[in-house]
Amino acid sequence: MTRREPPLRAPVPAAAPLRDPAPSRTRYRMQRLWLTPAFRSLTRIGVPVFVVVLGLGLWLGDEGRRADLAGKYQDLKVALQNRPEFMVGLMKIEGANPELDSAIRAMLPVRLPASSFTIDLDEFRATIRKLDAVADVKLVIRSGGVLEASVTERVPAILWRTPQGVEMLDEGGHRVATLIDRAARPDLPLIAGSGADRAVPEALEVLAAAAPILKRARGLVRVGERRWDLVLDRDQRIMLPEQDPVRAVDRVLALDAAEDILARDFTHLDMRNEHRPTIRLSAGALDEFRRITGQVTKVKAGP
Repeated sequence: MTRREPPLRAPVPAAAPLRDPAPSRTRYRMQRLWLTPAFRSLTRIGVPVFVVVLGLGLWLGDEGRRADLAGKYQDLKVALQNRPEFMVGLMKIEGANPELDSAIRAMLPVRLPASSFTIDLDEFRATIRKLDAVADVKLVIRSGGVLEASVTERVPAILWRTPQGVEMLDEGGHRVATLIDRAARPDLPLIAGSGADRAVPEALEVLAAAAPILKRARGLVRVGERRWDLVLDRDQRIMLPEQDPVRAVDRVLALDAAEDILARDFTHLDMRNEHRPTIRLSAGALDEFRRITGQVTKVKAGP
């Protein structure tokens, strides 16, 4: 009997080692780095920007390319600024007299028509304000290419006599213009003396208080840059105090109403001492006063 051999079996392969699911150390560090917001921003934005800038830098490194680019930019800029909608062809001035109008037009930094981009309104406004006769000015470019200037002129309020001539001042003491002839503005009161221009508001208050006697007033003279003398006709002066001169004028008017003091023959009426007004008579009035009071000095002839 033949012996039956067992069937051959395929060899069993060795079991494969199990795969570790944990990432490698390098991969773990890269994953942690990618979770950092700054790194992600650098990768998504910084790297492309760096590449673009590097490329532009290399391209602009050529001097010819740079010059060509600058020329094209300048041509584009000029073409845009000179478009019809940006051109100014007319200047309109309101609130200025003919002389001031001509002076402002002469100050325009460009010749019209010109692009509005070439007119610096702030600088032009500052230049116009340097004119003594200008208190304020507003500049605006209207549609249709019209440069409109609205001027506020200084209003002369008083005349200031100086060694160089007569100056017209506004109510704040700012110079308006030079007056050639005092008779050209008889409606304006007159002040004189060093520093009188810095005390114009006080001078106007004094003149307003002296309104009842303004027909006799020649003007105000600043004395020592600290007080006023009110000069009247007949070479008479009212010496006002440094403090509160308006009140002193009111007292003079009260004395005149009670005793007709301004009709007397005097040269100076000193009101600097509130409690002791002093009157200085003229030479003729003093002689007459001495004669009446018997104070005439008799001169005895020598032997």
